[in-house]
Amino acid sequence: MKLRKISEITATLPFTEFDFMQKYRESFAVSELGRIHAQLPLKELAEKIRSHFPKTHPQGNTPMFPPEGEVALMFLKPYTGQSDDGLIEMLNGSIHIQMFCGVLIDPANPIKNGKIVSAIRQRIAGALDIKELQKLLYDKWGGLLKDKNLCLTDATCYESHLRFPTDVKLLWECCEWIQSLIKKTCKALKERLPRNKYRDIDRDRLTYAKHRKHTRAATAKLRRRLLGLLSKQIGQWNRICKIHTVDITLTAEQSKRLSALKEVYRQQSALAQKKEVKHRIVSIDRPYIRPIVRGKENKRVEFGVKVNNIQIDGISFIEHHSFEAFNEGVRLQECIEYQQELTGIKVTRVGADTIYANNDNRRYCTENGMTTCFVRKGPKPKDEDADISTARRIIGTLRSTAMEGSFGNQKQHYSVGRIAARNSRSETLLLFFGIHMANAATLAARQLAIEEKEKQLQKQRA
Repeated sequence: MKLRKISEITATLPFTEFDFMQKYRESFAVSELGRIHAQLPLKELAEKIRSHFPKTHPQGNTPMFPPEGEVALMFLKPYTGQSDDGLIEMLNGSIHIQMFCGVLIDPANPIKNGKIVSAIRQRIAGALDIKELQKLLYDKWGGLLKDKNLCLTDATCYESHLRFPTDVKLLWECCEWIQSLIKKTCKALKERLPRNKYRDIDRDRLTYAKHRKHTRAATAKLRRRLLGLLSKQIGQWNRICKIHTVDITLTAEQSKRLSALKEVYRQQSALAQKKEVKHRIVSIDRPYIRPIVRGKENKRVEFGVKVNNIQIDGISFIEHHSFEAFNEGVRLQECIEYQQELTGIKVTRVGADTIYANNDNRRYCTENGMTTCFVRKGPKPKDEDADISTARRIIGTLRSTAMEGSFGNQKQHYSVGRIAARNSRSETLLLFFGIHMANAATLAARQLAIEEKEKQLQKQRA
């Protein structure tokens, strides 16, 4: 057996000095990983996720990891920042990581298949319900949180691991992929390869790519040529399919890419005619990704999932997420209602960016007696209460420091800065576990600080 549950292993040696597992358990409990493990309701999360699974396992076999071990692996992915193969290698070599997953691996028979992580991720991603799981997490963490009547909210874009898309790059990827598909299909059918300008345009494209600066005229010319080539390749593929309808079978991945490729041609043709294009595709590999205009000084457009978060005492929860751009300013009421649903406590203070300060949100907060950090409209009254002005300033400072700081911490240390995934469900899963791994690490650090403070007080009393 490659894996055994730690709970099933009992001591077989009669001498306590040989009880190495007990020493490992003690060292794990005081380690950072052990403290994070204590903050995660792995069993409850696994039961909730498994309730959405089909009655039988997809492959008809018993899963290698226990249910809570599979969920623990998903938390370890952003914590370690490793690839699937790297995570399995760390799992084989670290007893603490094995304890985090609740398994024990025989050193003589380690796990060699890194695809296990991908299979678990796909299975969990299909049953992921963010609101249900966040409710379980809050039930675990709620007793440690303060200021539950303060709602801080802001939106950010968690970028996908994607090369910066340009029209020339996107069109060339389409031409290159469909040319390889035509070539492979013609070879299998023993047909003559149709003629086109692929080699000539490839040579000119390479020359264009080597230039440090690209003029508008050169870019427009290459775009026209790539559109013409792609149009001809699509026509050639359609003729091959018409002649050999029975002999050609495409995989699900090839069909998805071919559909995205045709949509790219339609969109790029419309852009060349100066027409407006909605739901613009920037990658044929991941056609669900959209450009998100953020208006930042150093990065005007980002590519990934846009998330509207709420924060309770420094702990972030996902209120709404979408790969399509949306206006977060109209979601303040939903944020407040979602926090009240989680905590069961009425929100009395609200901290949000200026984009949330529209008339509807101002009216809603005033009618419900909520203090906000919004700048007052109109001239400043002479008799304005100093306490209210101070409260607004404090809430605004908390929002700008706590929210922006949490975004930076998640993106830099928990693998959600540039999410590498192959489909939207996996990307959403990696985002969810990355954000809440950061939350668990924050709570673990707080608990450690509290324990150290108590020890110091005991020493002083002694």
